[in-house]
Amino acid sequence: MSERPLNDDNGSTGPDDDDRFEGIVDAETDRDPDLAVIEAGSRTLRAQAGPPQGDIPSRPEDPELDRALREVETELAGRWPETKLDPSLRRVEALMDILGQPQRAYPAIHITGTNGKTSTARMIESLLAAFDLRTGRYTSPHVQSITERISLDGAPISAERFVETYHDIKPYVEMVDDREEHRLSFFEVMTAMAYAAFADAPVDVAVVEVGMGGTWDATNVVDASVAVVTPISLDHTDRLGSTPGEIAGEKGGIVKQDATVVLAQQPVDAAQVLLKRAVDVDATVAREGMEFGVVSREVAVGGQQLTLRGLGGEYPDVFLPLYGAHQAHNAAVALAAVEAFFGIGSQHARTLDIDTVRRAFAQVSSPGRLEVVRRSPTVVLDAAHNPAGAQVTAEAVTEAFGFSRLIGVVGASADKDVRGLLEAFEPVFAEVVVTRNSTPRSMDPDELAAIAVEVFGAERVQVEPRLDDALEAAITLAEEEAEFSGAGVLVTGSVITVGEARLLLGKG
Repeated sequence: MSERPLNDDNGSTGPDDDDRFEGIVDAETDRDPDLAVIEAGSRTLRAQAGPPQGDIPSRPEDPELDRALREVETELAGRWPETKLDPSLRRVEALMDILGQPQRAYPAIHITGTNGKTSTARMIESLLAAFDLRTGRYTSPHVQSITERISLDGAPISAERFVETYHDIKPYVEMVDDREEHRLSFFEVMTAMAYAAFADAPVDVAVVEVGMGGTWDATNVVDASVAVVTPISLDHTDRLGSTPGEIAGEKGGIVKQDATVVLAQQPVDAAQVLLKRAVDVDATVAREGMEFGVVSREVAVGGQQLTLRGLGGEYPDVFLPLYGAHQAHNAAVALAAVEAFFGIGSQHARTLDIDTVRRAFAQVSSPGRLEVVRRSPTVVLDAAHNPAGAQVTAEAVTEAFGFSRLIGVVGASADKDVRGLLEAFEPVFAEVVVTRNSTPRSMDPDELAAIAVEVFGAERVQVEPRLDDALEAAITLAEEEAEFSGAGVLVTGSVITVGEARLLLGKG
């Protein structure tokens, strides 16, 4: 652990601090009295008194390396896709055993939830790195390059290292393939690559985002000392459950014996399930709105200015270069997770060094999350792909940009709640251009248009089957504002749509 000092002075709390924090507690308007019964059996966590993030990499310039990377991508793509979930850890556990259990070579922070996982993971990574810890981060899906999924020291691993890691574990992958009824999936192999790369580095701590769910997710072969659950809402209902409570039952599987679980604000039924899981495994609980939270936030140039309440005390004047209230809440969750990792709230009654925390948050980036990629007119990318994500994006883009007229470009996956997503954006889009991305999962533009017409009305919907044409059409519509210069474009609906738009607009 770093020798950088934890800060006793800034961590002192008094009556004024407690009064201000009451606002966080009062904000918990959806709490159910029955939760008190569950909480009585759990330990709640409250104390008594790095380098910049790497951007998204482009293709390798070396033709031979690019060819080798494409070969690996092709081999991985020939396996079960990550959207196909088999409720078993047997294959990945077998692979970990052959590889010598690389996931046990370092402590980990494990992150699940419906929305906000990747941004929260990036914030946690930045905080840990600022305290001189070497980090490994595993997130999914990628925006543009498959190498984004595995990061070391705050940046995606090189294409060369990605290829080497794959070939290092490939013989062992084939051994497991030969034994099992079904070959290892794309995501299982990627997870093994990440854990092996982290052990080889080696890292001081791994920050691991689940792919889908929790209990049966391939990442869950790791035993994390800190589990994080970002807000749960309805997504992947065909695989995870039809209510937040059912989905929480699956996601709560990452909470291990005697761990600390950091909970973002949750629907009541999800909170009940997660707290019961904590009781069952004797985990310590830190809840947003109770043990930690956002005390205040103000919109600032390029992001927002925050005062956060952590497990050990208050952190004022924290600049976060990301937009939206949801990112402020992600920051509070990330801070609590790192405090818990350092033992604050259980072993130490003090805050982390405030200057280090400020520096870490100021360096956070999250590509494809309300990311501005062009000016005049302003084009913003956001990977919202379900109704809950779309709702917070709609609120954030309104707050942060104040466009006089906003044009939407939407390309969504056919297996999502597309109507719910469009309904969330309807109040903020003056017009919407529906399109598709290059993957088979993308909804047919005509089918998407039919739903959009029901939500927006025919006069507000334009169809452009090609994404490049959709971007051009949206920019043209925005430019009709001419001298007013108050219009913008928001590209959304899918991580893949955002990644392809990012390339078309010259990023990466």
